[in-house]
Amino acid sequence: MHPTPPPLSSYLDTWNPGPVTDADPLDPAPVAALSAALDLPDAAATAGGSLPPLWQWLYFLGFPAQRELGADGHPLHGHFLPPLPHRQRMWAGGRCEITEPLRLGEPAERVSSLSSVTAKHGHTGEMLFVTERREFRQHGRACLVEEQDIVYRSGRTAGQHPVVLDTSALPDADAPWQLPLRPDPTLLFRFSALTANAHRIHYDAPYCRGEEGYPGLVVHGPLLALLMLELARRNAPARRVATLSYRLRRPVFAGEHLAACGTPSDDRAELRIATHREARHATAEVTYA
Repeated sequence: MHPTPPPLSSYLDTWNPGPVTDADPLDPAPVAALSAALDLPDAAATAGGSLPPLWQWLYFLGFPAQRELGADGHPLHGHFLPPLPHRQRMWAGGRCEITEPLRLGEPAERVSSLSSVTAKHGHTGEMLFVTERREFRQHGRACLVEEQDIVYRSGRTAGQHPVVLDTSALPDADAPWQLPLRPDPTLLFRFSALTANAHRIHYDAPYCRGEEGYPGLVVHGPLLALLMLELARRNAPARRVATLSYRLRRPVFAGEHLAACGTPSDDRAELRIATHREARHATAEVTYA
């Protein structure tokens, strides 16, 4: 018989990372670069322009030394990475409250802190839910508060993914707001570069299939979230997003046709990512100021 592994919480007895403060000049260039990569209208990529919701992910980036990366491309160590053995990581979702948009070309400060850590049992075993809180400031004012929910587990579990991808089927996208996209390896490579993401599931197809059990390259969860928020920016440009929440549910793979779909109401909008396989790979809700 194999010994029962210790609970994940047992690895956290002395893990209590303190807050970290970072600074960034918010140069407009990354916004222009992401707009070009996504064939989107220029997102006010000039000094003084407003940063669209969630585009703060292009800033305050970290670049660990190559020797500090694991076999999967993720950092081996990090201030907010829990000390679990054989750690596997998944971005599950998050929330954001925007008091006022960040302004490009103006120095900004980000204060990151650990908000909560919760161990839960699911059908695939024990998981650790870690929520990181990030407060963004400009000119001494808190402009934006974001929370990110990251799920960790120890060791691999077999996911339920299609064996063969149908790259010709179109999603059933019956919604007032629609934005179609067919992500290819080039787009995933560019998005990884713009967000300093070295995880091999986004650019190394043999690794995806042989080591992770995916049928192809995985589309970034943050990219799906940005596409959903792009619906609000395109279709309600005069309305300012005050709060948003999003959940990343099931992966989308390179080559598949997807559609970001949105249904607006008086003071909010419901958003989702659909393929022919699934109507809700990711979901989001925005409320307007």
